[in-house]
Amino acid sequence: MARRTGAVLGALAVWQLLAQFRVDAWLRFSQFPTVTETAREFGRRLAGAAYWQDLGESLTRIATGFALAAVLGVAVGTAVARSPLAADLVGPLLEIVRPVPAIALVPVAILLFPGNEQGIVFITFAAAFFPVLVATRHAVRALTPVWEEAVRTMGGGRWRVLWSVVLPGALPGIFGGLSVGLGVAWICVISAEMISGEYGVGYRTWQDYTIVDYPGVFVGMATIGLLGWATSTAVEVLGRWVTRWLPRTAEHQARTRRLPRTAGRRAPARRLPRAAQVPGADTGGRARRAALDTIGEPS
Repeated sequence: MARRTGAVLGALAVWQLLAQFRVDAWLRFSQFPTVTETAREFGRRLAGAAYWQDLGESLTRIATGFALAAVLGVAVGTAVARSPLAADLVGPLLEIVRPVPAIALVPVAILLFPGNEQGIVFITFAAAFFPVLVATRHAVRALTPVWEEAVRTMGGGRWRVLWSVVLPGALPGIFGGLSVGLGVAWICVISAEMISGEYGVGYRTWQDYTIVDYPGVFVGMATIGLLGWATSTAVEVLGRWVTRWLPRTAEHQARTRRLPRTAGRRAPARRLPRAAQVPGADTGGRARRAALDTIGEPS
């Protein structure tokens, strides 16, 4: 934590020096606002109602589009991975549409929806949908068939296999797709707000640029970064909680539980009590003691 905080403070210090002394080399910092100017503008906007209105608009759009993408992406990805019929009917269409950038769908959104709001949500949905779909499809196909066979052997049906084996086993991959999809969704919702929005962080950032309010532009960029970091962290924390049954590495356990780490040392093996050992099984130590009893203990 200290290293991360130090890295951020170091980057801010470099930014302050370059902007304050108007350094113009291969990169030009003469027009950059300083950190103090940006922080002052940030504080001024936090006290106004327009900033919070833009924040609420962007969060509403990202929440609506991402929620739709998460539900439909997991459902369609699972269907394509499990059903040959769905793979034949839907798979080719998805692979044709998937390479199209979501921001390139702005003209399609204008034609499909009567208002800008629905179009921005649609673009956000399209941006997050395909990462979730692809991650779910690969995660489901990578599951070992032994688990499904075990459930079917015990009398489990198709839905039992889906809820007890497929979805729990694919959860780590699904949350990886959700994390990637959320980042892409933020990129596209900000771009859509800049193009056709009336409110939102992206819209306000572009308006600040058009009136040459560079501290306001950097306030918008900082807001976008903080929002993306906060939402990505929320998805990561939720994923860890949902998949808490998975084994964790020693480094992860030491970080989350604040346990001391023993680098390069292996934990001592736990020996079973003599009564718990399997009768007739030679563990190696018994044979060694018998040999020592035969030849005598070394002096």
